[in-house]
Amino acid sequence: MNPNFDTIGKQFVEQYYAVFDNKDTRSQVAVMYHPANALLTFEGQQFHGINAIAEKMKNIPIDNMFRQITTIDCQPTIDGGVLVNVIGQLKNNSEHDKVMGFSQTFVLKPADNSFFIFHDIFRLVIHNM
Repeated sequence: MNPNFDTIGKQFVEQYYAVFDNKDTRSQVAVMYHPANALLTFEGQQFHGINAIAEKMKNIPIDNMFRQITTIDCQPTIDGGVLVNVIGQLKNNSEHDKVMGFSQTFVLKPADNSFFIFHDIFRLVIHNM
């Protein structure tokens, strides 16, 4: 197990959202995913491989959103990877009272002297009661 799992996970989150949250660079986030084996589940829809994930990234409608991270929890995996769970809120810049919670979980695995995203699950935390 990688003893630097917490640092790796938190640095990854910072880099990922810096690219993702900028609509001009969002499509570039796809290079962080493993080219052949990456899986993304976004609000229940599944995407496999870098091409499908890149296409999905182009169509995510959050151009006017501000992200606030609440917590980042990391765990080492037996193969030297890192499990990363992010909890936070998305706020619409044009509608200041609209706040949506979200949860995103990543599995990072070492490959080619770096880490790639192999699994990514994103969900808005919306309670319809």
